[in-house]
Amino acid sequence: MDDFLIIGGGIAGLSAGARLAALGTVTLLEAEDALAYHASGRSAALYEAEYGRPSTVALARASRDEFMSTPGLLSPRGLMFVAAPGEEAALAADLAEIDLAPISPAEAQALVPVLDPARIAGAGYHEASWDIDTDLMLQAYARSLRAHGRIVTRARVSAIARTGTGWAVTAGAETYEARQIVNAAGAWADEIAALAGLPPIGLTPKRRSIARVAAPEGHDPARWPMTIGAGETWYMKPDAGALLISPAEEDPTTPHDAWADDMVLAEGIARWEAVVTTPVDRMIANWAGLRTFAPDGNLVLGPDKRDASFIWSAGQGGYGFLSAPAASQLVADRVAGRKSPLDAETLNATDPVRFA
Repeated sequence: MDDFLIIGGGIAGLSAGARLAALGTVTLLEAEDALAYHASGRSAALYEAEYGRPSTVALARASRDEFMSTPGLLSPRGLMFVAAPGEEAALAADLAEIDLAPISPAEAQALVPVLDPARIAGAGYHEASWDIDTDLMLQAYARSLRAHGRIVTRARVSAIARTGTGWAVTAGAETYEARQIVNAAGAWADEIAALAGLPPIGLTPKRRSIARVAAPEGHDPARWPMTIGAGETWYMKPDAGALLISPAEEDPTTPHDAWADDMVLAEGIARWEAVVTTPVDRMIANWAGLRTFAPDGNLVLGPDKRDASFIWSAGQGGYGFLSAPAASQLVADRVAGRKSPLDAETLNATDPVRFA
C-alpha cells in the first residue's frame, strides 16, 4: 500500500507527487500513453508573476525562487498588450491589472516590427516575463516522484472504493491501494470525486485553441514578446521560428480530448491580422486544450473537508505551470499539517473547504 496515489499526470499531478514523495511512497496514474498529454502538453507557458487572480499572483510570486534557481527553466520573452482603436478602456484595465508600463504604438512596433502603428491606439509592456521550458519542468518533477515511487501510464481510473485503511482504485485490470488520494485529474477532476463518493466542486473545462503559423517572410520572431490583444481577445507568441496565434477563447465544454475549431481559429488569426502589416499565409499545425476552472476561478489545493484523505490539486485554469512550485508546496504543507508562508487571503481562496 502506498501513502499517496496521484490521479493525473499533468503538471498538477507531477508537481504534487514530487512534493508528497518526501512524506511517503507515491504512485501516479495517468490515463493516457504519456504524461502531460492534455492541457499540460498544449500550453503556451509564460512565467509572468502579475498575471491572474490575486491568489494566482500570490502563488506565482511564491514560485519565483524555484523558477529563477533552476538552470535553463526560463528564457527571456517579455509581455506586451496592444489595443486597436476603440479598445482603450480594455487596455487601461489590462495595464492596471498586470502592472504594465504604457508605451507608444511606435515603441510597440520596435518590439514587434510587423505591427502597424496606424492600427494601434496604445500598448503596454513588461520585460520581466519568461518562457517556461515545460518539458524540463515536467521531467524534473517526474524524477523526484520516481525517487520515492512510480508512474504508471495507460491507467485510466474506472472505480474508487473506500477501504479500512484508505482507498482502492481500479485502473485497467489493476487495483492500487493507498492511504490518501490526490485528485489532479484536470478536466476530469469532478468525475474522479464522484467515483470516490464525494460531491463535485463544479469545475468547468473551457476550450482554448491555438494555431501554429509560419513567421512573416523576412522576419525572425525569436526576440519578439508575447503579444496579447486588449481584454485578452487574442494572443501571439513566438515558437521555434514560427508563431502561435490563439483567439484566447474560453468556451465551456465537457471533459474530452479537445481539438481546435477552424472557425474559432480563423477569428483569432483575423484579430492578429487586424493590427499587423503582414497577413498569415500558412498554418503549420493547430490544437486545443482544456483549461479547467473552479466556480470562483481560484485553484483548489488541499484535503477535502468531508474526507481529509481525498486531496485536491485542481482548477488550475491555465495557470498550472505558472503556479506549480508554490501550489504543490501548499498541497504538501496542508497534508503534512505545516504552516504555509502564504498570506491568509491566498490560503482561504485556494482551500477546498470553501466548497463544503
